Amino acid sequence: MFFSRLRKDIAAAKRNDPAARNKFEIWLTYSGVHALSWHRWANRLYRMHLKLLARMTSQFAKFLTGIEIHPAAKIAPGVFIDHGTGVVIGETAEVEEGVVIYQGVTLGGTGKQTGKRHPTVKRNATISSGAKVLGGFTVGEGARIGAGAVVLKEVPPYATVVGVPGRVVRINGEKTQDLIPEKDDPVLREICALRERIFELEERLDAAIAYAENGDRTPKK
Repeated sequence: MFFSRLRKDIAAAKRNDPAARNKFEIWLTYSGVHALSWHRWANRLYRMHLKLLARMTSQFAKFLTGIEIHPAAKIAPGVFIDHGTGVVIGETAEVEEGVVIYQGVTLGGTGKQTGKRHPTVKRNATISSGAKVLGGFTVGEGARIGAGAVVLKEVPPYATVVGVPGRVVRINGEKTQDLIPEKDDPVLREICALRERIFELEERLDAAIAYAENGDRTPKK
């Protein structure tokens, strides 16, 4: 069980990181893979009601990797934490297979609520550097959270969210009207437009990299 999950974690790193040369290097050097392995052991201790030992294990893993994951968090195999320094994943968070998390991401709560107070991130979602996803809501399958966004409400599947507070700017690649705030602020509107443009340029760069690496000649928008 442990090794099958480890293989999925390594495969996710190989699939999502173009700098990864081989699986052996990933196993030896990738802090995200190490953090997930330590978390699985801490989670097992937690489920055995050895909660103090589980917390000690998670804190030791934080010291080694710079990634803090509560031992009660539910993380599926096949998640990729890239350059994970500063990543924090809370107690009731759930992360499904195929999710990509970059450095500085927080999957946290908004206060002292009890029960489900951390987000559920569905399959194949991407959470970019520095994003804060706060609350017990769901980030839908295939969603993309922009760098530095602060997300405080549910994210639809295949949506793109940018800004502070986070706003949906695309769903299934189509622009939405959520860029315009309720109170018309020209400065905020311009900032949101710039964030959308940055995301569009990032998509074009990803497409160019895929073309260069794979010879993909599919026309890009």
